[in-house]
Amino acid sequence: MTQPILHHHDPSPFAEKARLIFGLKALGWYSVEVPMVMPKPELTALTGGYRKAPVMQIGADIYCDTRRIALELERRFPNPSLFPHGAKGAALALGFWADTALFHSGATLSMGTNDAIPEVVLKDRLAFFDFMSESDLNAAPDHFYSQFCSGLRQLEDMLADGRQWLLGDEPGWADFACFSPVWMCRGNIKGGEDILASLPRVVDWEARVGTIGHGTRTGLDAKQALEIAHNSTSETEPNVSDTRWPKLNVGTRVSVAPDDYGMDPCIGTLRVLNDEEIAVTRHLETGNEVVVHFPRFGYRVIEYTGDSA
Repeated sequence: MTQPILHHHDPSPFAEKARLIFGLKALGWYSVEVPMVMPKPELTALTGGYRKAPVMQIGADIYCDTRRIALELERRFPNPSLFPHGAKGAALALGFWADTALFHSGATLSMGTNDAIPEVVLKDRLAFFDFMSESDLNAAPDHFYSQFCSGLRQLEDMLADGRQWLLGDEPGWADFACFSPVWMCRGNIKGGEDILASLPRVVDWEARVGTIGHGTRTGLDAKQALEIAHNSTSETEPNVSDTRWPKLNVGTRVSVAPDDYGMDPCIGTLRVLNDEEIAVTRHLETGNEVVVHFPRFGYRVIEYTGDSA
């Protein structure tokens, strides 16, 4: 199966980035709704323990992190491009800024000001996010409002020359990555509507992004997705670059985990390691192989010397 399967939940601002890619590229895709909090048994069965959403599945290849999802969809479905006019480097850098400077303050405001967030989700995220604490949520939110609004003001300034999209005259990854915290502001932050009302160019841009849509979505049960992985074969060829660091070889047993938060490791045998990607082979309970893919940037890979997992 080559049609993407997205394991996600609708309120996720990160999943919204992936859904917009499907819209831009006019793709059909399968939607597997995952729980907002642990346990997520079908998801972690695929990923080997990685719990962040979204995760994209294509057959027996499992793609973790929206950066890796974006690059894989660009490889498989290059037109229209997520990086028009050679803007890949600038778009990825702007995406990292949105995922850190904007998301950290915005998520803290969401958790601290939105009374509609269920207590079970609040407790889960406090344990999960290393950039916020209970004291942050109980303190006056002035600092986090100032940081978040300052970041949004930078988006307003980027649009000041009349451009339609953040990096020029065509939409792409930069827009989707930066739309994510604006989407979160609109729906999850107390006073978010007032914040955006003071940013007219951002509001106009927000509306343009919203018209892109999400492609064609079809529901799929999590167990069906596992069955697809069970009956598929990975397309990923072994590829370890001569310039990789650390110096690990194909077949070495490794642990891969994010280096920011949610550092649940995936244990497997190394299949790909280069400047853009880490991929490991692991086995489902049925014994069938899947290959789990991560971005190189932002992920730590080390040789694993513990018991088999």
